[in-house]
Amino acid sequence: MIFGLTIEKLLLIGLVAALILGPERLPRYAESLAGLTKRAREWVTTAKTRVRDEMGEDFDDVDWRTLDPRQYDPRRIIREALLDDAPVARVPAPAPAALAAPARSSYRGPADGPPPYDTEAT
Repeated sequence: MIFGLTIEKLLLIGLVAALILGPERLPRYAESLAGLTKRAREWVTTAKTRVRDEMGEDFDDVDWRTLDPRQYDPRRIIREALLDDAPVARVPAPAPAALAAPARSSYRGPADGPPPYDTEAT
């Protein structure tokens, strides 16, 4: 349902409204709510008709489901943009022995001390 309202919640709201308004004022408020609902429905219909008239034949050609923001997935969009529909290559998992081996540095500095420290680097 809209805004998370269920039938039970709507019935409870209606019961509380009936108790607060009382039997004298309840028919007038129900009538004004019905009129408001009719005007809102007419407004939506008029807006749809106006958009359809202004867009012309292109309105029926638009696939509105593709424009739904809930469909937005930035990972998919980036993947499609970068790969240009190329097949995705899977990287094999490293062997367990390779995980246990210590990482070796490519630095070949003096053997008697740690690598030099640059004080201006950070």
